[in-house]
Amino acid sequence: MSQNPFLIVPTDLAEHLGRSGLSIIDASWYLPAQNRFGLAEFEAAHIPGAVFFDQDDIVDPGSELPHTLPPVDIFAAAVGDLGVSNTDTIIVYDGVGLFTAPRVWWLLRTFGAKDVRVLDGGFPAWRAAGLPVETGAVSPDSATFATSFDRSAVASLEKVKSAVANGHLQIADARPAARFAGEAPEPRTGVRAGHMPGAFNVPFTALSEDGRLKSEAALRAVFAEAGLDPQAPVVTSCGSGVTAAVINLALESLGNRQSALYDGSWTEWGAAADTPVETGR
Repeated sequence: MSQNPFLIVPTDLAEHLGRSGLSIIDASWYLPAQNRFGLAEFEAAHIPGAVFFDQDDIVDPGSELPHTLPPVDIFAAAVGDLGVSNTDTIIVYDGVGLFTAPRVWWLLRTFGAKDVRVLDGGFPAWRAAGLPVETGAVSPDSATFATSFDRSAVASLEKVKSAVANGHLQIADARPAARFAGEAPEPRTGVRAGHMPGAFNVPFTALSEDGRLKSEAALRAVFAEAGLDPQAPVVTSCGSGVTAAVINLALESLGNRQSALYDGSWTEWGAAADTPVETGR
């Protein structure tokens, strides 16, 4: 196994395929501009035994925000229908390497799964290693996912407003530098450009190399360059709560157990009428 308890390399996973108590989840999701489709790619090729987690479907049906954290009962039923139990060793991967898998890693842990890991390098690394794939749709046997919700892992709009007003909590924004600075428009209509006052820009792409999470030393260097203390409490944010989880994974990998994810992220903050916005780097 990898020295990082939150990662597993493809060859190690390959040795455990078919083992009882192992669940594998394809968490691929793509931006419209990427012109890629997670479910279609999953059915074309996926790791043997994997199931597909639809990040547009397993959400709060009553929220107008994208990818909103679902209610406990909805999450438990959806993941149970995928054949995944909270007691399993769960491996999550995506089709880029380190893009959307951390969001599902974070979701599973937030809802009570204890042993969840991200496939380092994702599906590209699996294919590069010449490991086997399966094709077609899957119909898993259902399982029981018994939830134990960790409220401390989720930051509300009110908590982030307080952090901005009082400056007592670090906020790490995973969006690209141009969007953080307000130099590039937001992709969603009605969302202002810029960032929360006092936030640190830690683009999620800076935390990985070739689809793999960077070393501890390199991660510390990224956070230091951004001006953020990776050992102090941090609230992470991004466009819609997906890539923020890459920062959470990096922080947890450095031993920080005090990170929370702002689920509404910039889509909620930038669209609100009473939230302050800054521009510039």
